[in-house]
Amino acid sequence: MAVAAQCLRCALVARPSIAQQRITKVNNLGGGARGFGIGGAPTSISRRYHGLGRVLVFARVSNESEVLPSASADDQSPPPLVGEDSAVFELQSQKLSSWLYFTAILAAVTVVLYFAWLDPSTGYGTAYVDWLSTLTNNSPELVITAMLAIFALVHSGLASFRDRGEQLIGERAYRVVFAGLSLPLAVSAVVYFINHRYEGAQLWHVQDVPGVHQLVWLLSFTSFFFLYPSTFNLLEVAAVDKPKLHMWETGIMRITRHPQMVGQFMWCFAHTLWIGSSFTLTTSIGLLAHHLFGVWNGDRRLSLRYGDAFEAVRQRTSVVPFVAIAQGRQKLPRDFYKEFLRLPYLIITALTLGAYFSHPLLRLGSSSLHW
Repeated sequence: MAVAAQCLRCALVARPSIAQQRITKVNNLGGGARGFGIGGAPTSISRRYHGLGRVLVFARVSNESEVLPSASADDQSPPPLVGEDSAVFELQSQKLSSWLYFTAILAAVTVVLYFAWLDPSTGYGTAYVDWLSTLTNNSPELVITAMLAIFALVHSGLASFRDRGEQLIGERAYRVVFAGLSLPLAVSAVVYFINHRYEGAQLWHVQDVPGVHQLVWLLSFTSFFFLYPSTFNLLEVAAVDKPKLHMWETGIMRITRHPQMVGQFMWCFAHTLWIGSSFTLTTSIGLLAHHLFGVWNGDRRLSLRYGDAFEAVRQRTSVVPFVAIAQGRQKLPRDFYKEFLRLPYLIITALTLGAYFSHPLLRLGSSSLHW
């Protein structure tokens, strides 16, 4: 090691780099140059340049290329994450017992939902729809508006009081309350929409226009990649794992900070264009109003929970898709596409295709309820 060090020292002395030559030229400027002594004798400032020269020489030997002070290539790379890496699924960290528990909970919820809400002979869903129909004089547009308003109050209201509620009864218990109240209200709205989607005035009819079906299909399919970031933490949705308020930062979040709102816009535009009824337009307006409120409320909740960390995420993301990228505030990694090659996105793809091909079954099931 000592011999190698001596050889390297000799090489550095015998073969000065271009960087050293340039620094020498700077040192030999006229005596009036600020920072240098008369006759080129280096002051403390020039010694710093000599020290820099030694660093550059070492880099020259190590990299076989001249290194000069310049902007680092790392300046163009994305900054370190402040939030969480979304859609990460590590097989080795999964527990079989957790997923068996998740399957059991999903089955139990389905059974309870059917008998407690959907079944006309035992559930309260029919009474709920009949009550709203009587209240609105059987106007489909007013019924769906009331359904969406009630769902928004319950869903967003419980989300807003989440911190206090979790302190009172715990994270898992609060998730059960949240899902237990939100799920039947959401299902009611979905079933009612399917049964009444063509009611009201027919505003336009473009189903026979070439290319419209393909456009509607593409928008609807793409919207589900925005709509369901909850697939990032399915075990928390079912309260198998302790639920958390996540601040995701990768994947779809690089495109927009509020993917559910964007996905809802895409879905509503596609279905309203295809169906063209006043009922569907009314439904879309109600859904979009709720999601726009969710943009403000979601940012507010994250700011309260994460403070300056969320402000950093806010600065390098945008609500409108691709705006932060276009403005240079969001720097995409070179392998950005790999953030989508993860199991949750594959699950979304499978479920979306399944939902498309099961449309006839959805219509049949909804019509059997007579809501």
